[in-house]
Formats: sequence, structure tokens, C-alpha cells
Amino acid sequence: MPKPVPEPIEPADVARVARELVGHARVAMLATVDGEQARVRPVSPVRIDGFTVYVANLRRYGKTAEIARAPAVELCFMSDGHDHVRITAIAEVLEDPVLLAEIWAANNLLRHYLGSPDNPELVIYRMRPTRVRFMREWALDYHEVALD
Repeated sequence: MPKPVPEPIEPADVARVARELVGHARVAMLATVDGEQARVRPVSPVRIDGFTVYVANLRRYGKTAEIARAPAVELCFMSDGHDHVRITAIAEVLEDPVLLAEIWAANNLLRHYLGSPDNPELVIYRMRPTRVRFMREWALDYHEVALD
């Protein structure tokens, strides 16, 4: 069986292709730390600005306490073709009322399930990227992506 060969990518195209992958993915895997144990779960971003990702959460969920103790997180987005983007980030609670209102207005599911942007259960995290890496399926090497 021949060894798989990754689709080539020009270095000048890496950032664009990585942004497109992140922008089209409906789900990312979010990694947090729970004491000595890593935790990974799927999340559906409520907004994406370049490589800054916003994730809604409920205060009672485990990731709330995990992020409060250790805000260093990582998100992994994967395409149908298995290319992937890893975003290493610092998670922070979003407090900007204008941005919160924009996110609320753009998300039917938030409105349906939580009723009001003032719901005390709602937390929206802004994941500020500190490192972004892109890999083609089978490439086995990451491309570092410059942050904006």
C-alpha cells in the first residue's frame, strides 16, 4: 500500500486556508484541564473573528470551573478532509455589552434555550489565540499561522 501524500499548500495560502476551515466548521473540540486530567468536549462557536473564537456556556457546566482555574485552552477544528487547525488560546469571560448583544442577536439557539441575555446561567468565553497551527491530512507537520 503506498504511503498517503498530503495535498500541497503554498506557504502564502496557509493563513487563508486555516481561516476558511475555522470559519466553515460547525463544531470544534475544546481541551481544558481539570486538576491533573485533560478534558475534551465538542463546542459550537457562537462567533468567530479570524482566529478569536467565542463559545457560549452555562455556569453549572464543568468547563466553567476548569477555565476559571486554568484559562489556557486549546481548540481543534477539523475539515471533512481531515485538515485541521489547532488554536492555543486564553479563555476569558466576555464582558463587552455591545459584543454580547451582537452575539445574542445572531444566535437563535441562545435565545430559544436561555430566553434572555441576562440569564445568570449564561457565560460567553472569548478564546484569545496565542498560537495557531494548520496541518493537511497526512502531512504530519504543522504550519505555524501568523496571528493578526
